[in-house]
Amino acid sequence: MLKRDIKGITGGAGLAAVGLFAAWYGQVHYQFGGVHNMGPGFLPVILGGVLVLLGVLIAIPAWFRAGEPMSSEWGSALFVILSIAVFGGLLTLAGLVVATLVAVLLALVPDRKLGWGTKCKVALGIALITYSIFSLGLGMAIKTWPWGG
Repeated sequence: MLKRDIKGITGGAGLAAVGLFAAWYGQVHYQFGGVHNMGPGFLPVILGGVLVLLGVLIAIPAWFRAGEPMSSEWGSALFVILSIAVFGGLLTLAGLVVATLVAVLLALVPDRKLGWGTKCKVALGIALITYSIFSLGLGMAIKTWPWGG
């Protein structure tokens, strides 16, 4: 029996599923329009179709090649999900910069290869990038600091 590349199959299938959902949702809930008069559903439907195509192009070859068994890092996954929830909860209370710092540090907790100094530098770097993109670059009206700035 051929041990299939389960990572490739599930990754491709997941990508295709997200693409199918995006294409379906864009088609059902928004007007599609046309190439010269694009409606709000045009981009989700087209990008969803591209995701489906890419997912199939990843999954089909994976079906025919051998792969290693999948292992799951449930602890890491839990911390990433928790960090997203904490970010959402802290955003309005503590602002973008603090919420980003806390979320990144929380997501990096399971990583045993990085020391806390490196984790803090990564968190500061990502917070700086986030602040630069959303507050400075895009000028979004979003609370940046806990004191309201």
